[in-house]
Amino acid sequence: MKILGTNIYYEYYHHPQQTDTIVLIHGFLSSTFSYRKLIPLLKKHFSIIAIDLPPFGKSEKATKFFYSYHNMAKAVIELLERLQIKQAVIVGHSMGGQISLYAAKQKPDLFKKIVLICSSGYMQKMPSSLIFCSYLPYFYLYVKRQFIRQGVWKSLCSVVHDQSLINEDMIYGYSEPFYDDKIFRALTRMIREREGDLSSQDLKTIEIPCLLVWGEEDKIVPIEVGYQLQKDLPISRFVSFKQTGHLVPEERPYHVSNHIFDFCFG
Repeated sequence: MKILGTNIYYEYYHHPQQTDTIVLIHGFLSSTFSYRKLIPLLKKHFSIIAIDLPPFGKSEKATKFFYSYHNMAKAVIELLERLQIKQAVIVGHSMGGQISLYAAKQKPDLFKKIVLICSSGYMQKMPSSLIFCSYLPYFYLYVKRQFIRQGVWKSLCSVVHDQSLINEDMIYGYSEPFYDDKIFRALTRMIREREGDLSSQDLKTIEIPCLLVWGEEDKIVPIEVGYQLQKDLPISRFVSFKQTGHLVPEERPYHVSNHIFDFCFG
């Protein structure tokens, strides 16, 4: 669907007997692929909409899209409105958690509950020196080189606690969107345009019930961030899993599904 001038890929699994809709928002450098284990469990009880945020996954890697969290949240809201979703449970992993909070702040009546899985929090804008560099010609090649240097295998090792889960299908699924060089031009714009995360003051104004889910071995967004989010969000509960890293939907899909079900119907 074309939203804000950009083609956005989404998957819609309609449940004929259920009125509740869950919206899945992935994290940075990820896509709907990260929810592939969770979707089959959730769609037994809910309608599901999983979105590839631009420029990730199968969405357009446009250079004219404004890659702020505010604008990404606006795109999510517009897509839901055009699908005639009246109220939804929004689930966000990592960066997707922050975008979920931005969306809830922009349009609180659209969301009945929020689930934050290892959500980013309290991050500032990029340093001004890096923002300046993003205007340099061919800076996107530096971004690409950094991505290649890190490698998908090493990146996955940093986000899962149980590295035996990493296989060829997983590596291919997470690396496929980066075969298109356009994504590195878009990421260069994101460096420039991403504002900081919502402040404590902003979070305290969100009156929607929140479930916070964390891996206790998370090396990307430490569990202490989750504890602080729980303090700042007025209506929130917290659950964590031992021997689990940042990519909780990959490592604990059944546990996450059960907690979401209890949160929505309990």
